[in-house]
Amino acid sequence: MKRLLHKLLDSLKYNGRDWTVFSLSLLLAFSIWLIHNLSLNYSDFLTVQMVASCDRIEGHTARSANSCEVVARCRTSGYNIIKSALALNRAPVQITFDRQSLGHRSGDVFYITRKELSESAHLLYGEKVEVEYFLSDTLFFRFPYESNKKVPVFPVLSMSFAPQYMSQDNLDIEPDSVTIYGEPYHLENVDRVFTETIKLQNLKASAAGVAGIEKIKGVRLSESEVHYSIDVLRYVEITKEVPIDVANVPPDKEMMIYPSRAEVIFRCVFPLVSDVTQASFQIDYEDYINSRSRKCIPEPVFLPEGVLGYEMVPEIFECVLTEK
Repeated sequence: MKRLLHKLLDSLKYNGRDWTVFSLSLLLAFSIWLIHNLSLNYSDFLTVQMVASCDRIEGHTARSANSCEVVARCRTSGYNIIKSALALNRAPVQITFDRQSLGHRSGDVFYITRKELSESAHLLYGEKVEVEYFLSDTLFFRFPYESNKKVPVFPVLSMSFAPQYMSQDNLDIEPDSVTIYGEPYHLENVDRVFTETIKLQNLKASAAGVAGIEKIKGVRLSESEVHYSIDVLRYVEITKEVPIDVANVPPDKEMMIYPSRAEVIFRCVFPLVSDVTQASFQIDYEDYINSRSRKCIPEPVFLPEGVLGYEMVPEIFECVLTEK
């Protein structure tokens, strides 16, 4: 038999190189045929696993706890059909619906119909797939109940000002509170949420921006970010010596303050808009009575327009009450 095969090859005058060329040609022809056929369009049933999401269902989670199988007859290339078949074990596709698109069956069960599926066909199967019709009619999704409560937002701030610049007010954030959703045991220890670090360095002008809110495991937030702003003003420092007055002292008593005058460093807007010497400070008799140490901090009675803040030296004054 072996001799017969050799005689046949000799008669055909084929050597080893000819067989290599023949095999490569055959493989190339098959590849061209396969690519051509896979590029043609075919109709077939394609299956996709889908989960639904909607963050506007009051008192329910934003993502369905279950997934549903969507089956549709589609027209697309052979390549896409093979790709879809190989993707059956992949994670479900998440499709977001608005609240009006979700019907409510009962309890925590909601549904979508063929109409909503048709509107989301490109998200389920891709732009290059033409959906002829859906076999799936109505899909039911369970959005579990969850608790919620409102908590304040605390900005995490790293801020500094250029010399002779300051802010009269604190950083303003909007919204200043958010609603958090989740299981009761997740929410019971959450009484506030924090922003990502807001870095504002060497400020010379007012600033504004957006900061994300730090996520908490097992908790969903009604907002994912806040808008912040802060007004920055230029100031000058003016040092003045002012008297410390007393107020509401009974007629039969006399209260003396030591020292009776203080050095005050006023921070004023630039340019100046008023005379800081008009500022006045006093210690109230009631503050003295309520003080165990008989030492008090003067309170401003009047601060002229344009005064952003002040520092007083000393800060605490000794008070002595005597009978007249």
